[in-house]
Amino acid sequence: MRIPILSLFPALFLTFFLTAHSPPSSIYDHLKHNGLPIGLLPKGISDFSIDPNTNRFHVNLTQPCNSEFEIQLHYDFNISGVLSFGKIANLSGVSQQELFLWFPVINIRVDDPTSGLINFDVGVVDKQFSLSLFEIPRDCTAFDPKGSLFISQKGLLN
Repeated sequence: MRIPILSLFPALFLTFFLTAHSPPSSIYDHLKHNGLPIGLLPKGISDFSIDPNTNRFHVNLTQPCNSEFEIQLHYDFNISGVLSFGKIANLSGVSQQELFLWFPVINIRVDDPTSGLINFDVGVVDKQFSLSLFEIPRDCTAFDPKGSLFISQKGLLN
């Protein structure tokens, strides 16, 4: 039995339409939808919210943790920011280690995706990294606060 190809068109169209126009279902989908790499946040996030009017997102982790690869990032219990294409603004809850100090990451942006670079604004300076570092979400290990010095916008914290 042969099925005419035209009879399959409505089903294919509906499948394509629902897949192409379905809202992002995870925080990683929201990052990807905004032209950002999904590895900016640690692996396994399921508790998040996003305001569709402002694109302000909130992520809740079960515990603060560190993710270490070529750079080391610290994630607090709560992470928030405002998503726009190629950028996370007003970011809170993420810090980047430089030598033995931790600096809050205020903004993250990809100015030109073809450059292969991503910029982290840590207040005192912009740091550039390879986009390839953030292709996949990384494991995050429980944070041990002993011996860590954090720089906040208010000054040095121990």
